[in-house]
Amino acid sequence: MLNSEIQKDLRHNFTVSVIESGFFGLGSGFASFLTILPLFVSTLTDSALLIGLIPAIPRLGWQLPQLLTVNKVSRLKCYKPTVMLLTIHQKLPFLGLALVALLQLEFNHQTILLLTFAILIWQGLGGGVSATAWQSMIAKIVPSRKLGIFYGTLAASSNFMSICGAAIAGLLLKEIAQPFNFALCFLCASLAMALSWFFMSRTREPVNTTSSAFETRREFWDSLGVILRCDENFRCFAIARMISQLALMPLPFYTLYAVHQYGMGEASVGLITTLLMVTQTIAGLVMGWLGDRTGRKLILETGCIACAFSSVLACLAPNANWFYLVFIGAGIGMMALQNIAAVMTLEFGNQHQRPAYIGLGNTLVAPATILAPLLGGWIVENIDYRTTFLVAAIGALVTAVLLHVGVSDPHYLKENFSNDSVNVLPE
Repeated sequence: MLNSEIQKDLRHNFTVSVIESGFFGLGSGFASFLTILPLFVSTLTDSALLIGLIPAIPRLGWQLPQLLTVNKVSRLKCYKPTVMLLTIHQKLPFLGLALVALLQLEFNHQTILLLTFAILIWQGLGGGVSATAWQSMIAKIVPSRKLGIFYGTLAASSNFMSICGAAIAGLLLKEIAQPFNFALCFLCASLAMALSWFFMSRTREPVNTTSSAFETRREFWDSLGVILRCDENFRCFAIARMISQLALMPLPFYTLYAVHQYGMGEASVGLITTLLMVTQTIAGLVMGWLGDRTGRKLILETGCIACAFSSVLACLAPNANWFYLVFIGAGIGMMALQNIAAVMTLEFGNQHQRPAYIGLGNTLVAPATILAPLLGGWIVENIDYRTTFLVAAIGALVTAVLLHVGVSDPHYLKENFSNDSVNVLPE
């Protein structure tokens, strides 16, 4: 009965999710953690460390709190109400940023900087506390064989609208005086996020007839230890995801290196940024489709090779033009190691165990997510850019080897064996 409801609503859920993701991407373009927000913070401080931490905040906020919400999420018979309540904390902070931008007229830079980072942390943690419920809902309403193309289409919609939002934001920043230009960008972001929330509320989710396998909180926490001890496949996958953060480490530094080493101009930086987003859009669709058919482990390994290729190419680049290829490789690698890895995480365990696997798979990666960019920044400041790129290339290759040798695709394990042979927890 549950499967028939899922199939009946699949087209509807696919449509509203793509629209929701598009508006989320539009808002993210207006308040980009890679361009707009670092530019805003640069008007308040010249600290490279603070500016460099901005892109890591949403990734860390997404990953770190997930394990803390698993026990509650695993008991839910319907995930959507929890998703709708908690995701407000991911979307509302952009309105707060608009207000903070206007407060520059009344308060000093130190106060504005403190408020800005407090709101960015709120936004990042807002994504994290809603993430387990959202991912569990998606894994429930979308058949496993379509998860790759589903996530790929969401990413494509988000990336395309993000390009549009960033382009409009660039015009607003140029034509309107500060701080009203930033305030208007953040206000547009908050309106787009409100529309994103509305379309998410249109999702149709059937209600489970069974409840959590864990009767007590102690039993739940004990189950996490059982997963890590007994599920060697998942354990190797989690370790590979940790190491993969080294492969993603140089992404913020490619542009800085091209500008400082080869004098890349603003027009080229804008073109390369657009190329990165277009690459991510196309790669998300293609890799999602291929992952559904050929297995996601192979796509992850390909993403690692793409990351290693871009890092080595950045080291060897004789001029700035080579960085177009660097960013193509980086875009492919980023989509694989973020999106495809997230999809693969959803396939460990059964429906009731899935929140535990999702929480573990993301929270365990969180320390590496914050440490990798800090390590990259330290190497840049104390040694040079090229050493950072070489460390990233080594991390990418080690990840590829660990995936190839130590990880089996859980999708195929479920197809070829009974649930009892691949699940380490009770139904």
